[in-house]
Amino acid sequence: MAKTNIVVGADIGGTNTVLGFVTEQGECLNESRFKTLEHFQVDQFFTQLVKSINDGYDELKNDYELIGIGIGAPNGNYYRKSVENPPNLPWGIVDVEKILNKSFNVPIALTNDANATAIGELLFGAGKGMKDFIVVTLGTGLGGGLVVRGKLLHGYDGFAGELGHINYERNGRQCTCGLKGCLETYASGSGIVRTAKELIDGSSIKSSLRKVAGKSLTSKKIYEEARAGDKLALQCFELTGKALGSMLANIVAVTDPEAIFLFGGLANAGDLIINPTKKYME
Repeated sequence: MAKTNIVVGADIGGTNTVLGFVTEQGECLNESRFKTLEHFQVDQFFTQLVKSINDGYDELKNDYELIGIGIGAPNGNYYRKSVENPPNLPWGIVDVEKILNKSFNVPIALTNDANATAIGELLFGAGKGMKDFIVVTLGTGLGGGLVVRGKLLHGYDGFAGELGHINYERNGRQCTCGLKGCLETYASGSGIVRTAKELIDGSSIKSSLRKVAGKSLTSKKIYEEARAGDKLALQCFELTGKALGSMLANIVAVTDPEAIFLFGGLANAGDLIINPTKKYME
């Protein structure tokens, strides 16, 4: 009996890396994850990635044939199959295809994480049948994927769609990319934490978040307090939605999309982020 073809997709995030083995019909057969933060150094990270792929495939190889590996990564270059100076990872330029081909004799595809999300949405998600739409990923940073006339827009050098590095505030917050005022420093998981810290230091709004110190202050904690009605936490989402919505209005003026899809941990806050984003975009 012939084996069924599958691929493994890996989403490399600034905090977590998630893997899934997927059929040609888009069915995810199994999924695993590990902390990117615990394997920051390039050698350590890819050793863990290879191990995770092998561990997942061991459970499936009797019935399935691995025919390819797809990688979504920050600053992933589609043309060169490399990750190039990702702002939230201290990596420099990494030839991902060369590293993975030492362990796997299958084709490697790589693009940035938001582009990978856009491809998935186009083939299997709510973007199926659409020709023009935008994907915004709201994780540790902010990524963007642009689908134009039914095809992903890569751009001349492979870095089209870097919406997180559109300037939102002139001479604003320092971004890990080296610029100041980038959208992702305001509208992302790390951005909303920075907003909370600024409000704690610069306002008199009563909040239980004032009792949370240092690394204990996370976007998840802000979400939980906002759901409980904490005024400072709610203001964090209002300001985050203002940044995201106003910049999306500019992007809509340029691209005229049929739809905008929000993904990622911050997007999972639902109405807390969707409502202010819509308000300020309009």
